[in-house]
Amino acid sequence: MEVAGRDGRDGLQAHHAPVEKRAISALNVLNEAYDYERPSSFSRGMRIDLGSLTVLLISGTASVDEHGASVHAGDFRAQCRRMWTNVAALLEAEGATWHDVVRTTYYLRDIDRDYAAFNEERTSFYAALGLDPLPASTGIQAKLCRPELLVEMEAIVMFRRQAG
Repeated sequence: MEVAGRDGRDGLQAHHAPVEKRAISALNVLNEAYDYERPSSFSRGMRIDLGSLTVLLISGTASVDEHGASVHAGDFRAQCRRMWTNVAALLEAEGATWHDVVRTTYYLRDIDRDYAAFNEERTSFYAALGLDPLPASTGIQAKLCRPELLVEMEAIVMFRRQAG
């Protein structure tokens, strides 16, 4: 068995070519996490190109505006709509749409209280977009990073780029 040596960067030499990736953003609707009053260390999303296949990994996204402020405190349905607006902007910035979303994970602060409203909003939103099939999805109760945030989502997106 061969043991990797040090390369001075992250500790171990890679025995393979790294996958090319880059951060994605949509500054017109939400700021970068490192620009928060208390900076956070994550990208809004990551783009990975594998030949003609593009994969987008959308980080936890909530009802946050372009200045990093939480919006619609106390209004669960409005927070859902802002969250989806933010994700839509991230998708658009990379040439994707909601039709390319294959997996979502939703985090609700109080799943017992808010799930019925969440499911109504999500069903209406997806129907308006004409999504078929619907993305695979999981709903989880979680304590979110700010007490005023009631819902947050992550997404996995896949699409093939046109040759050209």
